[in-house]
Amino acid sequence: MKAGFNGLKGKEISLISIVLMCATIILWSWEKTPGLTAFLPPQTPLQLSSDHLASSSSVKVLPAPDPHIHVTEHESSMPKKKIADEVEEQDLDFTSQTISAQSSSGESMGESDTGTTSDTEQILSNVPDEEEKHERILEAGKSHGVQISSSLTTSEAKSNEAKGKKNSKQKKPDLIMNTPLKSSSIIGKENWNNATENKACNYAKGKWVPDNNRPLYSGFDCKQWLSGMWACRLMQRTDFAYEKLRWQPKDCQMEEFEGSKFLRRMQDKTLAFVGDSLGRQQYQSLMCMLTGGKETNDVEDVGKEYGLVVAEGSARPSGWAYRFKNTNSTILYYWSASLCDVEPIDVNNPNTDYAMHLDRPPAFLRQFLHRFNVVVLNTGHHWNRGKLNANRWVMHVGGRPNTDRKIAVIWAAKNLTIRSVVSWVDSQLPKYPGLKVFFRTISPRHFFGGEWNTGGSCDNTKPMSVGKEILEEESSDQVAASAVKGTRVKLLDITSLSQLRDEGHISRYSLTAKPGVQDCLHWCLPGVPDTWNELLFAQI
Repeated sequence: MKAGFNGLKGKEISLISIVLMCATIILWSWEKTPGLTAFLPPQTPLQLSSDHLASSSSVKVLPAPDPHIHVTEHESSMPKKKIADEVEEQDLDFTSQTISAQSSSGESMGESDTGTTSDTEQILSNVPDEEEKHERILEAGKSHGVQISSSLTTSEAKSNEAKGKKNSKQKKPDLIMNTPLKSSSIIGKENWNNATENKACNYAKGKWVPDNNRPLYSGFDCKQWLSGMWACRLMQRTDFAYEKLRWQPKDCQMEEFEGSKFLRRMQDKTLAFVGDSLGRQQYQSLMCMLTGGKETNDVEDVGKEYGLVVAEGSARPSGWAYRFKNTNSTILYYWSASLCDVEPIDVNNPNTDYAMHLDRPPAFLRQFLHRFNVVVLNTGHHWNRGKLNANRWVMHVGGRPNTDRKIAVIWAAKNLTIRSVVSWVDSQLPKYPGLKVFFRTISPRHFFGGEWNTGGSCDNTKPMSVGKEILEEESSDQVAASAVKGTRVKLLDITSLSQLRDEGHISRYSLTAKPGVQDCLHWCLPGVPDTWNELLFAQI
């Protein structure tokens, strides 16, 4: 028997070796063949907790191959062609474009007959240089994580697309084996989308786009509400392309303005604008938008209810108030250039100085706040030494003349006033749950080659907004943004989007223009302030 076994041993071993080799080949082929692998029992999928999914849905900036483009975690999960296409559509070249416009250095024109200043104090504190701020706007938020760049050419974009397709083909077996993981990533993406939809829209981010349906009213017809000094259609200006632009927010759709819808939303309510002449422009703009620029008998003057009557010796009242009868909606404007309380020091002296209480809100606001449902506050261009001296305004703090030299600096006085009025309003909001208060950021100036009284001009008819997009998360008016932070007062941020519209000012066409003097502060109407009201409508 032993001899027989030994005789068969060599053949048996050879046969067994062949069988084992074939089995090994079959098993190896099974593992490496996608079609066969699909029939194997499913592997245990990776389970992600809800906390993990929530954290993965947040937007985090990841390193990008191109130094000019920051790709977020969400974007990295998008098809590469989509990313490339978006970059192509936003292909802008900022390197050859510069801005030397000044926004709010403190001086203004058109709001006072006298008073100039040589002060170079900046209105916006904590801003190193206004020119640098404009450069950052033109650079479309380069320092804020998301950028527009022309560094990806069309060919490079197509190359990235091809690479994406190639990579997807190479990873196909893994996708089949890990199908449960794919559903997890879809859940994460859906959560990210929901978070985006629920997040409040930053209407200040976006771009100007052509719109042949603009303007929203006629500059010829809205004579009932529109001052002739701001109706550029009644002047000698011949280019009106500035009327045909619409603001388009980047990450959300802005509700289309309808006068009837606005009035229904404000039924039995009162909207008050309190501020300087730019606030008056916004008020007149809204009245034209609500009526379509047409004469109407549906509106009654209710100025007397708010003490808005022509005082003895005055050419006009300190504001206007009108009520739309059908909806009982009241729209009013009150002139308060400094947004603080101003009162005569000696009421019996016609040449008296006026106490400018930096830490006290306007008396009108204190008296009538309880009657308002929406308030829009603004100040800015009256904060310069020339204006204060011309109006005989003397700074007061704590009910007494200011003796603090630090506060006496213009920008410091303005900052104190803005913070004081915002703080006071915020303290009143719990008493009036239905009240919404907005602080509108400063409207930029565009004097090139000088100031309003030294030959500064704004003759451009082609807007700098062409091909540009605002991507900064934070407002360029840091004073206003800082003041409302942590309060219930909302920011109506119009500064950066208005900065791109240098062609929209009244320029040389003012009815009262003097040779060499242009108005590069106020806007033609219809025009840019209409957009401010669209942003307001979207937020009330």
